[in-house]
Formats: sequence, structure tokens, C-alpha cells
Amino acid sequence: MSSFQGIWVPVVTPFHDGAIDFIALRRLVSHLLEQHVAGIMVCTTTGEAAALSREEQLAVLDAVLQLVPAHRVVMGLAGNNQIELLQFQSEILKRPVAGLLVPAPGYIRPSQAGLEAFFRTVADASGVPIILYDIPYRTGATFEQATLLNIVAHPRIAAIKDCGGNLGNTLALLASGEVDVLCGEDLQMFNALCLGASGAIAASAHVQTAQFVALWQQVRDNQLAEARATFLSLVPLINTLFMEPNPAPVKAALALQGLIGSELRAPMQQASDVMLVRLRERLKHTQ
Repeated sequence: MSSFQGIWVPVVTPFHDGAIDFIALRRLVSHLLEQHVAGIMVCTTTGEAAALSREEQLAVLDAVLQLVPAHRVVMGLAGNNQIELLQFQSEILKRPVAGLLVPAPGYIRPSQAGLEAFFRTVADASGVPIILYDIPYRTGATFEQATLLNIVAHPRIAAIKDCGGNLGNTLALLASGEVDVLCGEDLQMFNALCLGASGAIAASAHVQTAQFVALWQQVRDNQLAEARATFLSLVPLINTLFMEPNPAPVKAALALQGLIGSELRAPMQQASDVMLVRLRERLKHTQ
């Protein structure tokens, strides 16, 4: 089983006048690497993958692979047309990546047997590890515990991005020893790490990245008092970055830091003026 540990950043996709801003993308990725993140996740929810064509998604992946070692790059793979998704998977796998982040097919709301069959099919077709992305409030698909445990028993499913909001499922996955559990809800990161999660996939970690990395290291080293203090210092930032739909606040914060522009693709909207005021105030406290 591949090991996914540490802080992974689901990198935003910068835009300029409607097109992908590859210069800003490279600048941002280089900045994150300098902060010692474990890896970069490309074309995720935070990366606005749903607003990118398949060709654009591959172009973003290729740009990231020019800067980041392949064993530190995971690619998002999402869709509700299984035939088309498998075709796209084969295109991705022509490139070297550490794994694929795969949610349940959205909108369809398949049965538990359908979820098992979907992930078995994707995993069987993959030459790299799969990270199951459990996020029912986006996909509409809720996993029963038995279903999750059956799915993660597949030898190619190596980890789970846990956004399910079900502590019982999280504990069962940790106890199973079948997968690495990566916290996907930023406010639950400290709790999850203390319970035994191997890391986190954190949109908030675009900002104050070094502090998120330090939090993971402190828990790893059993420095729990220090980790608690680090986490509590990050809570106001995390709360601010999720006051409006992700990734608008994250992009606004990065724009204020001069790393990228704040543009998003419709129907997503840029952060409000009220949010910008709060972000400026929050970033002032993090200098």
C-alpha cells in the first residue's frame, strides 16, 4: 500500500482573462514546495476541475509535473459518465503520478452496490494508487460503513480523503489498517491527526502553509501541547477562508499576497468586498 502522509495542498487553478494562468500556477506551486508540503493535488474541487475541460486539466497536470516530482503529485478524477471517465483515466495514466483522487459519481446517487462496482472498476483500471474522496455534500452519495470497508479492501485503493462527517466511519477506517486516512475537513484536522490520520488535504494550507506543516510534524512527534496551540492559532484563518464558497476566499488571500490573481470561472464568483476586508485583517495578524 502506498503511503500518503503529511499536508497535501489541493492547488487552485489561477486564471487570467478566462484562460489558465500558467505563470501564476508555477509561481504558486514553487511557493508551496518551499514551505515543505508533502505534495500537490491537481484538478480537485479547490482547483475548479468541474469548470475545466479535460484538455485543460491535462495541461494543468503537465505544468505541475514540470516542477514537482511525480511521487508528490496526485490528480483528481471525477465525473458521472463512467465510460468517459475511464477514457480520461487512461490519458492521465500516460503521465507519472503518485495517485488519483476519485469521488463517487455526482448527481446519480448510486446504490451501495453501485458505489462498490464503480470504485472496483476504477481501481482495476488504474496502474497507480487510488484515493477515495468521500464528500457526500457535493456528490449526493453517502457511503455506509460496510460499503467503505469493502471498497478500501481493494489492493489499489490506498487512502481516503475523509469529508464524510461520520466519526464512526472514520474510526472504522483507521482501525481497518487498509488505508491511509487523510482529513479533508480543515477544522477537523487536529482531531483527525490525533486519532491516527496520516495527514490532510487542506485548501486552507495555501495560506500560512508552514504552520500547517508544523502542525502535522508536531502531532507526528507527539508534541500535542504545541500542536494544539498551532491548530488553535490557525482556526480563525480556516473559519475566514470558508465563509464564502471555496476557493474564492483562498484565491483572494493568495492575490493579496501577490501570488496569483483572484479570478474564478463562472458560476463561481470572486470573494466579496466584506471578505476582502476580513482577509486583509486576518493576513495582517499572520505576518
